[in-house]
Amino acid sequence: MIAWERMVRYVRHRATTAGLSTAASSALGRLGREGPYRLTELARAEGVSQPNMTQLVTRMERAGLVRRSADSTDGRGVLVEITETGLDVFRQRRAERAQALQELIEELTEPEQRAVNVALPALARAIQDHRGS
Repeated sequence: MIAWERMVRYVRHRATTAGLSTAASSALGRLGREGPYRLTELARAEGVSQPNMTQLVTRMERAGLVRRSADSTDGRGVLVEITETGLDVFRQRRAERAQALQELIEELTEPEQRAVNVALPALARAIQDHRGS
């Protein structure tokens, strides 16, 4: 497990576009993958308090990465959605992480590379199955 943590930390640190914090990168990624969220739901999904998420969204909004709008189904609610600029940052950070992982894999022996190419999709499938339950 220590190896996994090191790899995740290494790959995350290689994604430097826009100089986002881990929390901002995570929230932006969720919005980029899953679409708009109510502010309260985004805070819950990211495991932070609503005041902390409000501050984070405010910073990302000032940077042009997200925008807020009234929730059409509930006028009291606020929807947060990613902007085109935010999508560009999200995609670039994803590409940076993928490149960092690819560089690590290329340093492995052929048998190790084959093992990783089997293990990573299997782990992704297990994560998807876990989320569905």
